[in-house]
Amino acid sequence: MDHRRTDAYLRRIGAERPSAPTADALRALHLAHLLAVPFENLSVHLGEEIVLDADALVEKLVDRGRGGFCYELNGAFGALLSALGFEVTPLQARVAGKDGRLGIPYDHMALRVRTSDGTTWLADVGFGTHTHYPLAFDDRGEQPDPGGVFRIGDADADAVEGAAAGDLLVLRDGDVQYLLEQRPRALRDFEAGAWYHRTSPASHFTRSLVCSLLTADGRITLSGHTLTATVDGERTVTELPTDASVLKAYDQHFGIVLDHVPPEPNPTEG
Repeated sequence: MDHRRTDAYLRRIGAERPSAPTADALRALHLAHLLAVPFENLSVHLGEEIVLDADALVEKLVDRGRGGFCYELNGAFGALLSALGFEVTPLQARVAGKDGRLGIPYDHMALRVRTSDGTTWLADVGFGTHTHYPLAFDDRGEQPDPGGVFRIGDADADAVEGAAAGDLLVLRDGDVQYLLEQRPRALRDFEAGAWYHRTSPASHFTRSLVCSLLTADGRITLSGHTLTATVDGERTVTELPTDASVLKAYDQHFGIVLDHVPPEPNPTEG
């Protein structure tokens, strides 16, 4: 991205241009991104093409005011960080399901980020409810965060199905979130994973509709006609009665302007 596009991206997330690509700057950008850009899979249900190209992803987030899911959010965020002088490496991960089983290869994309002050971080603005700040990549102890207590641990290749030497486990409050491979990847490597999640009836993205955003005091989530607001730990669920009220909620809470409501999936299909 050139200087103009970088500034436009920074305006989108309400962040100042950092004077240097430091750890403190990364923390500020990470939180600002989560507070401004929603995690959403609307494109899957609106029939929109998902193009894993940095320019296309930035255009979607910055020019169209949209969000996305992991490949889109971390892909665009990685482009921003690179433009600001950070050293960014995409990494592939397999997400742990509720039953503990791991998903497909390239199920998720996260970012390894090196800063000018010599530190290395795991940045992830594309995992929904997750860390507010990057995790210290080489720290194997507990890392408290407003989103929970996280830990990056070495995966035992003999004990974790699908793990290889050097793989890492990312845990939240003691539960495995994903298995992370340390081999550097490129954005195009995730095209098969994105295609699967956009088209497969087994993907949780085709079986659910979600738009969710971190807020200063909690989180706001719209799923179909159900609006869920969490404020200081108190959860309020509101059923929106009409399509017009749903469209208004997308605009009011997420800054997303749609001309029609995305069709709700039937989770029993497939």
